[in-house]
Amino acid sequence: MRAQGFTLVEMIVVIVITGIVAAMVAVLIRRPVEGYLDSERRARLTDIADTALRRIARDVQAALPNSLRPNGSGQNLEMLITATGGRYSQNAADSQGCFAAGCSSLTSLGSVIAASGEQVGRRLVIYNLYNNDAGGCGPTNPSAWCGNNSAQITASTDGGATDTFTFASTVFRPATGSPSRRFYIVSGPVAYVCANAGASGGNGTGTLSRYENYAITSLPSFPPAGATGRLLAQRVSACQFTYQPGATERQGLLTLYLELMEAGEKVGLYHEVHVDNAP
Repeated sequence: MRAQGFTLVEMIVVIVITGIVAAMVAVLIRRPVEGYLDSERRARLTDIADTALRRIARDVQAALPNSLRPNGSGQNLEMLITATGGRYSQNAADSQGCFAAGCSSLTSLGSVIAASGEQVGRRLVIYNLYNNDAGGCGPTNPSAWCGNNSAQITASTDGGATDTFTFASTVFRPATGSPSRRFYIVSGPVAYVCANAGASGGNGTGTLSRYENYAITSLPSFPPAGATGRLLAQRVSACQFTYQPGATERQGLLTLYLELMEAGEKVGLYHEVHVDNAP
């Protein structure tokens, strides 16, 4: 009985045919796989950029009126974040001389805190009109960045229907007070910084970071000294923050543009934020 099997020639033929078929399959599926990877990359970059822009928008909408300052570079943005606010008793403020000789406490109309001691260490601000973007504290442009019309809260008392905030003696301006009798409590500054934006080898070289937990200063610096930073986006190839304060209309407009690039894929998103600057 003769043994059955494959000859060397037959094995070589099978290997060659298998290789040809594998090459053809690879060519056919290469484009769909590359398309899927490109689509996934674009979706990921879009999600990162969208999340970062929405984070900026949330902070802007919680910012103290007229405190937004982009500092002219177009890649940095800073603002004072409000924790809460309300309306004050004009009669009590006038009787204590808050807008004349100075006062050391302010009483709210309605309750804005849940318990005594809340907001201690934060700053109470009335009628902020200027963002001090130029970095100079002058009498013609009083700004909360310079400490004008603001006082650090040393005690707060929950009175049920009203609350009382205590601070060192402070004169608030103008002499007539806030036309709408508003006050704000500022938790601190927040800054957004685009650094090293550009592209190299098909990838963005920059970063976008958010900074907090630092002191309020009249002169802006980016990144702020002593701040806690958190990275929001990498692969930043371009970013631009454009702010139109609209001081007369009390309605500003902030335009945000963020562009990310990875492996030659580029995603750029615009976002507009309306800024309420009514003090």
